[in-house]
Amino acid sequence: MPDFRKALADDSIIVFDGAMGTLLQARGLPPGASPELWGLEHADVVRSVHEDYLRVGARVVTTNTFGGTRFKLPAGTDIRALNAGLARTARQAAGEGAFVAGSVGPTGHFVEPLGTLTMRELVDAFALQIEGLVEGGADLIIAETHFDLAEAKAVVLAARRVCDLPVAVLMTFEPGGSLTGTPSATFADTMQNLGVELLGINCGLGPEQMLDVAKGFLPRIDVPFFIKPNAGLPRLENGVTVYPMGPAEFGDRMAAFLDMGAKCVSGCCGTTPAHIEALAKQAAGRAWVRPEPSQGRPLVLTSRSKSVCIGVGLPAVCIGERINPTGKKVLTEELQAGQFTEALRLAEEQIQAGARVLDVNVGAPMVQEETLLPALVKQLTARFLSPLCLDSTKPEAIEEALWAVPGSALVNSISGEPGRMDQLGPLCKLHGAPFILLPLAGKKLPVTAAERIAAIEALLIQAEALGIPKRLILVDALALTVSSKPEAAKHCLETIRHCAAVWGLPTTLGLSNISFGLPARELLNATFMAMCLGAGMAAHISNPSTPLPREVGLASEVMLARDPQAARFIENCADWKYGGGAGAPVRQVQAKAVGTLREAVVAGRKEAVLSMVEDALTAGKAPQDILSGELIPGIMDVGVLYERKEYFLPQLLLSAEAMQAGYERLTPLLEAAADGGKRPGIVLATVEGDIHDIGKNIVGLMLRNHGFEVIDLGKDVSAERIVDAAAESGAKVIGLSALMTTTMVRMEDTVKLLRSRGMDQKVMVGGAVVSDSFARAIGADGHAADAVEAVRLAKRFVDA
Repeated sequence: MPDFRKALADDSIIVFDGAMGTLLQARGLPPGASPELWGLEHADVVRSVHEDYLRVGARVVTTNTFGGTRFKLPAGTDIRALNAGLARTARQAAGEGAFVAGSVGPTGHFVEPLGTLTMRELVDAFALQIEGLVEGGADLIIAETHFDLAEAKAVVLAARRVCDLPVAVLMTFEPGGSLTGTPSATFADTMQNLGVELLGINCGLGPEQMLDVAKGFLPRIDVPFFIKPNAGLPRLENGVTVYPMGPAEFGDRMAAFLDMGAKCVSGCCGTTPAHIEALAKQAAGRAWVRPEPSQGRPLVLTSRSKSVCIGVGLPAVCIGERINPTGKKVLTEELQAGQFTEALRLAEEQIQAGARVLDVNVGAPMVQEETLLPALVKQLTARFLSPLCLDSTKPEAIEEALWAVPGSALVNSISGEPGRMDQLGPLCKLHGAPFILLPLAGKKLPVTAAERIAAIEALLIQAEALGIPKRLILVDALALTVSSKPEAAKHCLETIRHCAAVWGLPTTLGLSNISFGLPARELLNATFMAMCLGAGMAAHISNPSTPLPREVGLASEVMLARDPQAARFIENCADWKYGGGAGAPVRQVQAKAVGTLREAVVAGRKEAVLSMVEDALTAGKAPQDILSGELIPGIMDVGVLYERKEYFLPQLLLSAEAMQAGYERLTPLLEAAADGGKRPGIVLATVEGDIHDIGKNIVGLMLRNHGFEVIDLGKDVSAERIVDAAAESGAKVIGLSALMTTTMVRMEDTVKLLRSRGMDQKVMVGGAVVSDSFARAIGADGHAADAVEAVRLAKRFVDA
C-alpha cells in the first residue's frame, strides 16, 4: 500500500479528483437527497465516479462523506458505519495503486462564542466520522470547504485523537478573507502550528480569483499546499446551474499554481473527469519544488483574524501584562464575582496603547481558574482581534482555555518544574500553541547566563523528545532585579544573545522585574529595554501604557532597522515633545469611550446597551426615538465597518446581539405605541434540499435589528410552503438562501410559483454560490452578498 506522507515528500505533483455531487446527480441522485445516504445505497454508482477520475489521471479519490457528521444526517444514522461504508467504496475503486482521502466538510454550526457548540462537542462529532473513515481504509483525512478557523482546527484535533494519518485542511475564502474574517496567511500560520501536513484553498472561487488569495499565504508556508478551485463562477442557463470554464481552459489556468509550487491540485464545483484529465496533462512531467517561505520561520501567534510574528530580527512584540489581578482590587473583586468588565476595559486600553498580544491571568484568591480563564478567553476572542497569552500556574486552567481559543494562543509558561513539560508540552503540541520556556529547575533561581543556558538546553532536549517543534518555543531570558543582583541585567543580555545566535530562538522577559525596589523605575525599564532589543530580544511582557519604555522601544526599533522607513515611529511620535523626567505620553492611550447608546451598539456591549436603554426610558425618551435615533444608526455604523473589512463576522454578530437586546426591551412599548400597527414582514427560508442555514440566520438577526418582522421557515423548505407563508403573513419580501450549486436552482421554483399565483412579493436571494447574474436569470428582484446588503435591499423593497 502506498504511503501518502512519502508521496508528499517526493518531487511529484499529486492530482486529486474533481466534483462528486454533480456527477452523482447526473447518474440518479434525486435533487435535495443526501449524497451520503443515497451513495451508501448505490455504492456501484459512487464507485464508478471514483473509477472515472482514476482513469483520467487522478492519484487520489475523495470519499463521498462531505456531509458525514451527525449535524448533516438524520437522527439515528449510524455515523461511523456510514463513513466506513463510503470509505470502503473509495478504497475498492483505488485499490493499492491510488490514495483515498477521507472527506470532512463543515457542520453548518459555529463554535462558542459565535455559536452554541463547544469545541469539544465539535471535536467529538468529527472524531466519530473520522473513526469510520479510518475503518473504511482512508489514507489521509481532508477537511475541505471550511469557512471558520475554529471548525477547521476542530477537525485536526479530532483526527489526532483518532489516528496518525496525514491531515490536509482546505479553507474557503473570499477575496477579503474567510466568512468569519480569517486571512489566508493566518489560516496557514494556525494550521502549521497544529502540524498539518498539507493545507490549501478550495471552492468559492475560480482559478483566476483564487490566485490572489493563494499569494497571500505563500510567503508564510513551509508545508506542501493544495489548490482546488471551481470551474469558474456559476451562472444559470436554461434553468440549470453551469460553470463556464471548460476542461482545456481549466487546465491552462491551473498551470499558474503549478508554477507557484502547488504540490496537490484538483477541481471543486463544476469540474468533471475531463477537467481533471486536462489538469493531469498539465502536471505530467513537472517536478515539484517545495516553496521556501520568504520570512523564515518565526514563532507565530494567531487569533481568528490576525497573526503576530515573533522572531529574531523582527519588530519586538509587546505582550500586555495588565489583565492580572495582582495589586488590582477592582479586577480581583470582579473576577471573584465572575465578572469581566474591568478585564475587558484593560484589554481595550492595552490594545489602544500598542500591545499586540494580551496576557490573561485570572489567578485571584477564591477563583476557580479552570472555569474562569476559558470564560474570559471567550469574551476576549469575541471582542478583540489580538492573540492571547494564557497565563496560569494551573495546567487544568491552561488546558480548558486552549479549548476556547480558535487560533494559536501563547502559553505562559513551561518551566523545568518536575512534570511540567511532560504535562503541558504535549498539550501545546496538540493545540498548536507556542509556549514560553522558563529556565527554572527546582527552587534555585539560575542567576548566571551559564546556569540559564544550561536549564534552557535541558528543557529543549525534553521538548524534542516529546516531538515538539522549535517553532513553538519562546524563551524567557528571566529578568531578575538588579537591586539585589547587580549583574542580573548583564546575564539576561548574554542569555538573549546566546538564544538568538546559537539556537535561533526568540526571547522575551517580564520587563518591569529588572527595576523592582528602585526609584525612577520607568527610566531603568526603558534603558534595559533598549539594551535587550540591541541584544536581539523579540518580545516583552510589559505595560504598553507606560510612556518612557514605550517611546524608547519605538526609537530603538528604528535604530535596529526593524521599523522600515520609521513608519511606526512616525505614526506614534510625530507630535512628541520632551517631557522631562518621566517623559510624555506618545499619544493618549485609554480605552475607547462608549458614551452613547449608538457607540455601545457599535462596540457590541450588550450590558451597556440595556443599561442605556433603561436610562433613556427613565428620562422620558420615546421608544421610537431610541430605536431610530440610536439603535438603528448604531447597527448601520456596524454595517459600514463590515463592508470596509474593519469588522468581520464575529464583531458583526456581537453588535447585532447587543442591538437585539435593546430592541427586545423596546418591542412591547413600540407595539403599544403603534396601536396595533404591523412592522414590515419578510419570509426567510433555505430552499428545498439545502440544509445550510448559517447565512440565513445572520440575515434574520440583522433584519430584526432593523425593525422587520421575520418569519423564518428554517431550512430545506419547499417552494409551495414559502409562497403559502408569504400569502398568509402578508409579508412583502421573501428572502431565499442556498449554499449548494445543486440546490440553488430551487430558488427559481419559488419565483415561478409566486408569479404564477399573481403575487407581487419582492424576492431577494443569497448564498455563497449565488451571484447577481444568477438572480437576474431566475427573475429574482435582488441579490444580497451578505447580511448588510440584505437589510439594504429589504428596506428598498418595502419603501418602494
